Amino acid sequence: MPVNYREGAVILINKPLGWTSFDVVHKVRNMIKHLPAPTSNLQPPTSKPKVGHAGTLDPLATGVLIICTGKETKNADKYQADEKEYTGTFAIGATTPCYDLEKPIDKWFPTEHITDENIYAAIQQFLGEIEQLPPIFSALKIEGNRAYDLARKGKEAKLEPRKITISQFEITAIRKEEKLIKIDFRVVCSKGTYIRSLAFDFGKALNSGGYLENLCRTRSGNFRLENAISMDDFRQNLTVTPLENSGL
Repeated sequence: MPVNYREGAVILINKPLGWTSFDVVHKVRNMIKHLPAPTSNLQPPTSKPKVGHAGTLDPLATGVLIICTGKETKNADKYQADEKEYTGTFAIGATTPCYDLEKPIDKWFPTEHITDENIYAAIQQFLGEIEQLPPIFSALKIEGNRAYDLARKGKEAKLEPRKITISQFEITAIRKEEKLIKIDFRVVCSKGTYIRSLAFDFGKALNSGGYLENLCRTRSGNFRLENAISMDDFRQNLTVTPLENSGL
């Protein structure tokens, strides 16, 4: 049975690399706006449908992005509050202003002193409930302005630490290169956790620097990456697994 996107649906998108979350919302809205309107709605089919997402992913991240349409937009906050799982790679030995590769490396740090034992031991500092300082280049609002807008203008943006919970933190591979140590990881965490900040803080815990090289959200609540579809597949088929079969 076809899904009525205008009336309300949950779409699991595997967000493409380089896209903002709003890019996905905008594209989905444009693709469904010419579909027939719900029978209970007298608006013409070309009226602007409701579309939103439940949990921002940075442009350089991929993975599960929950897109809500129609009446399902009312449940976006509920979905966003769920536990998240990520996999990715920390690069230890350097930092960037935004804690990922959206901006170039600005400082280099020594790594010769870091052993595998140091890396595994550092995990313990980040398990459980901890305080985390969000990155300056973030979408958080400061007196009505986005933090990243202030940062890009060179203005000082004071952010306060926030309590988050990291319930699982696993190192899956360590690769030592000429200047950097690449650490593959898997993290299960609460809403509001910035993995970019975790990369930066993990570098500090190793008496070095750190940034996030790549990131994939593999799960958000019960929504899993294996059930997500690409934007191309959504565009070609305009069909997804109905909500009752999406893992909820």
